Amino acid sequence: MKSGFTREQEIKALSMLSSDFGIEQALIEKRWQDVLDAVEFARCDAPPELANTDPRLFRQIRESVTRFQLRGGRAFNTDKLRQLAASSH
Repeated sequence: MKSGFTREQEIKALSMLSSDFGIEQALIEKRWQDVLDAVEFARCDAPPELANTDPRLFRQIRESVTRFQLRGGRAFNTDKLRQLAASSH
């Protein structure tokens, strides 16, 4: 996938979004950078060309992003998450 994310960030973000409690667990553990990465990954959505090159991965990303958004994922304030991530280092 072409994005501003490293492969490790993509894998971790998708794992968090795919899990029923991935984001919640990261919030409890105050892993702000992981939460920020997952939120930004979800906002980018799956690249359309992935539908042709890897339909299974495309479907997984779309389903995970849709579930995240339906559960209120758009309400996250990325500016605040950036502040929290910067202050935790």
